[in-house]
Amino acid sequence: MEVLAALNLGDIAQVFSKMGMFPVFDVAYYIVSILYLKYEPGSVEVSRRSPVASWLCAMLYCFGSYILADILLGSSPIDYFQHNSHILLASAVWYLVFYCPLNLFYKCVAFLPVKLVLVALKEVVRTRKIAAGVHHAHHAYHHGLFIMVIVGYVKGSGVALISNFEQLLRGVWRPDTNEILNMSFPTKASLYGAILFTLQESHWLPVAKSTLILIFTLFMATSKVVMTARHSHGSPFALIESWVCHLLFGSPLGGSEEDHHAPAAAPSSPLKTKEELSEGARKRKAKKAE
Repeated sequence: MEVLAALNLGDIAQVFSKMGMFPVFDVAYYIVSILYLKYEPGSVEVSRRSPVASWLCAMLYCFGSYILADILLGSSPIDYFQHNSHILLASAVWYLVFYCPLNLFYKCVAFLPVKLVLVALKEVVRTRKIAAGVHHAHHAYHHGLFIMVIVGYVKGSGVALISNFEQLLRGVWRPDTNEILNMSFPTKASLYGAILFTLQESHWLPVAKSTLILIFTLFMATSKVVMTARHSHGSPFALIESWVCHLLFGSPLGGSEEDHHAPAAAPSSPLKTKEELSEGARKRKAKKAE
């Protein structure tokens, strides 16, 4: 307790929770999101054949969580597009990632040390979005605990949840990549984070919101940075989930869970595997062209 008091954890959490996300953190969020879009099979071809479709896909990657949350709360799905500065900034990032001469911008942001910093900054935004989603739902539905969880969950992982719709814009239909069937780590973490923030918002969790934001952000940023550095697609929750599923649902330990929590040699998320494979394929094509 003396150590915590000396560190002034509460003051640090307060300052951190009041930090503005625009433009530094938001730019990092847009860069990483559109970077993952470029990893998708056929995305580069679509950007050459139909820039409008590519731009729409990029906007879904950047603002899909806001769109889906607005739909759930009965607001206009294009309501967020009134924020001109955000739209222009995301559009600029999209243009640089796909159309920068010599692919210089993509090479810079895909450079691993730079990418690790961007990934960490993106998780700061994700945590804020989860907390804001739960807070917004709490004001609309004071006693709707499940609504608060759903809206916070959507705010944190809405992009992945509407990925099948985004695929249609690119002329691809892959129902096997449904995020509900193959939940990646960010999607699971968003769900667990939404539950925690809902408990805090309902005063069932005796922790200050600023402290919870700081702790959850550190967990998310650390986990994603380590996973990205190791090119891992596993989940820190895999062992716990395996035991819980075995206890509650009778799933065999190390059996059927492999479909959702694959070991390091077999990534659990087809979406993430696809990103790495397509990136490698493009690099091989570039080398052959040279």
